[in-house]
Parts: sequence; structure tokens; C-alpha cells
Amino acid sequence: MFSLFRPVLYLCSVLSMVISVLMAIVALFGWWRNDAEFMVFLLCAAGIFLCGLIVHFLVRSPGNQLVARQLYLMTSLGWMLMALCGALPLFFSHYELSFTDALFEAVSGITTTGSTVLSGIEQLSPSLLLWRSMLQWLGGLGVIGMAVSILPFLRIGGMRLFHTESSDWSDKSMPRLQSLARLLVLTYLGLSLACTAAYWLAGMSVFDAVNHAMTTVSTGGYATDDRSMGRFGAPILWIAIAFMLLGAMPFTLIISFLRRPRWHLLLNSQVLTLLGIVAAVSLLLSSFLILGNDQKPFHALTHATFNLVSVITTTGYASSDYTQWGNVSIALFFFVMFIGGCSGSTSGGMKIFRFELSYRFLRSQVRKLIHPNGVFTTQYNGRTVDDDIMHSAVAFSFLFFICLAVLTLFLAALGLDLVTSLSSAATALTNVGPGLGDIVGPAGNFAPLPDAAKWLLCFGMLLGRLELLTLMVLLTPVFWRG
Repeated sequence: MFSLFRPVLYLCSVLSMVISVLMAIVALFGWWRNDAEFMVFLLCAAGIFLCGLIVHFLVRSPGNQLVARQLYLMTSLGWMLMALCGALPLFFSHYELSFTDALFEAVSGITTTGSTVLSGIEQLSPSLLLWRSMLQWLGGLGVIGMAVSILPFLRIGGMRLFHTESSDWSDKSMPRLQSLARLLVLTYLGLSLACTAAYWLAGMSVFDAVNHAMTTVSTGGYATDDRSMGRFGAPILWIAIAFMLLGAMPFTLIISFLRRPRWHLLLNSQVLTLLGIVAAVSLLLSSFLILGNDQKPFHALTHATFNLVSVITTTGYASSDYTQWGNVSIALFFFVMFIGGCSGSTSGGMKIFRFELSYRFLRSQVRKLIHPNGVFTTQYNGRTVDDDIMHSAVAFSFLFFICLAVLTLFLAALGLDLVTSLSSAATALTNVGPGLGDIVGPAGNFAPLPDAAKWLLCFGMLLGRLELLTLMVLLTPVFWRG
């Protein structure tokens, strides 16, 4: 059993030391700003680094090759470790959060969900605001790496459709994996810097620009004010729309385009479908606002597009309370909440490609009904989709709605109304952020929920971020029997 955990603990020790370095950066920033929280961050950084260093030397693991069981463990424990470490400065801060609230905020941050239990956010110390944003930025980077290199190898939820040479965790593929990791980090950092510059040039302060850039590119949605993005004008909202969409694109596609610009790369099926849905639903919502709410066309288009892109990319920003736009708008926002962005992006949700595969599978089944003896293959981006990929995608979809139903029932059993229970469960599993209704809607937060509900939602957020099966497989006896 120790041989199973040894390389996992080794990698977790490295991860904890990375987190402590980021914490030390926040402590340095707090010291520069004369922030009373800087000592909290400094002590937490020192403690986490020391623990990570001790484990690092105790379980020093030779070699790089990992088997599937260790990857399942590493992925799940890694996200839990990041959430636990991220919660410590929040818990020990002068804001006096309970451990449940601190952990909820950290899990929401590291999974780039964006749900919050905090109010009066603009009154928080600069160090805590920066830390919340850094958690989402780190989580977004982790999501990309996991989607590109780990999930295809583990055949999770149809992700083998995007298997590359760098998705193989054998010794011979490690140089490719390391090269891809460097390119991912550089691209992610480059987009973050570009977003920061754009926000600053559009009128944000440097501090707001840095924070919002980290939570925009990571499609996380944490803001530095209770009004979210509602305090900014149209230019900033359109900048956010552009970078939220970039964050929802496959990062391997972005890397390929930056290395060798070829316009045919942008004809990717996921990208075209995402942009098509955004364009169609934005125009529909804008029409409702113009005709029903008597808003000016550009104002209606700006806010409809911004809030739609925020939800469909699972960012979770809000420029206004879209639950006040009418029942049809509420229904539209609820359904697009499940879609998410492209595979290999920072977005959550069920992902565009699974809906595309489902449509192609349905079309193939209809053809078989008409021509029982015909042979039909499912094509995706010019490639034939294997049956095991289709089976995996179908299994993921079935499990997703089972988890949604179970989580909703548990929340309802704790006394929450149906709208709050269902939308909270949905927003946790899809990592969107705000739900629907007066309590957890875009104008509220999750603070009024009982602690038991927050723990359930923490599990739901981790479950959604890890594509369900990565975490669920650890709960099966067969995994531990080897």
C-alpha cells in the first residue's frame, strides 16, 4: 500500500511547497501594503513549506512513471490539498471565518467555481482579495493540465478523444509532457498579462486589473466588490467577454495557433459550436431586453452577452441580476449553465464536445432505424469516434444527472427550497458560481446555507472539477483491492 502512496505523496509535497511560495508572495505584497494579514500569510506559508519539505524527504520517489491508480489518487488528493492549504489563511485571518466557510471559499476558488460566502468583499484586506484571485488562477492552470495530460490517459468521460502523445504517462513520453507543460504555463501567463493590460487601459486600477485578469482567464469569477462586474462600463465588459471566451477555448489549440498561425485551426468543431450558441442566445436575450424591458439595443446586447458568456463559460461574473429579466431568461440561463466550455480549457460544465457527440450519436441511431442494415460511423473533427469513447461519454452524462439528483435531494432534506437546492447542486457540479433564487442567485451568496449544505457543495464542486469519475472511482472497493 505504501508503494501506491509513495509517489503520490512525493508529488503532493512538491505541490504544497509551490502553494507556500505563492502564499509568501501574498505575504510580501501585504507587507508592502501595510496589511495586517501579511503575518498570517507568512506563518501559513512557512508551516506549509516545512510540512511539504519533511514529506518530500521522507517519501523521496525515484523515477517518473505513474500507473493509473496513482494518477487517480494524485489528481484527487492534489485538489483536496490545494483547497485545504488555501483555506488556512482565510481561517486564521482577522475576518473571523468559520473553518467551514473558509474551506468553502477555498474549494470554490481552487475549482474556479466562484461561489462565495463573503459579503462586503470590497472591505476585505488587499491580501485576502489577492489570495482569492490567486487560488482561482492556480486552479485554472491545474484544470488545463489535468484535461490535457491526465484525463485522456485515464479514459475519463470520453476525454480519450483528445489523447495525444503528451497524454501518455510513460517514461518515454515525459519530455513531451514537460514541453507541453511549459507551453501551457507560458500561454496561460501570457493571456493573463494581456488581460491585465487591457483592463488597466480600459480604466481599472492596477490592483483591480490584476485580480480580475486572474479570475477572468481562469473563468473563476471572483471579483473585488459585491457588485461583481456591475460597477464597470461597457468597454471593460467587452474585454471580459473576449478573455472569458479565450479561457473557454482548448489551450492546445491556442498554443498551436500562436506557434504557427493557421486560420483553419479555428474551424475546430467545439469552438464553432460554442461561438454559435453564444451568438444565437445573446441575440435572443437582447431581443427580450429590448422588447420587454425597453432597454437600448447596445446596452441590452452588452449585458445579455456578458452574463450569458459568464454563465456558459462557468465564470460566474454578473453585471446585473439576470433573474429579473423574466421567466424565459431564467430558463435559458439555467440550461446553458450545464453546457460549459471546450475540452482542455479552464471552463467547467459538461463540455461542448459531449453535447456534440450525443447529437451525432442520436443522428446515427435515427439513420439505423431507417436503414437497419446500414453501417454508420460517428465522425468528430474529421476523425472516427471509437465506441468506447461514446460509451464513456454516455456513462459520464448518466452519472452527472444521477449526482445532480442526489445532491439536490440531500440539499432539500436540509430545508432548502427546490430552486435553491437544484440550482446550488447544478452550479456546484458545473463550477459556474451563482445559482438561481433570492439566496444563491447573482444578487446573493451562499452564507445563509447551513454548514452541512456547504460541505455537500464542497464535495459537489470537487466532483464537478474532477470530471466525476476521477473522484468517484476512489469510493469503490475495487480500486483499493487493486
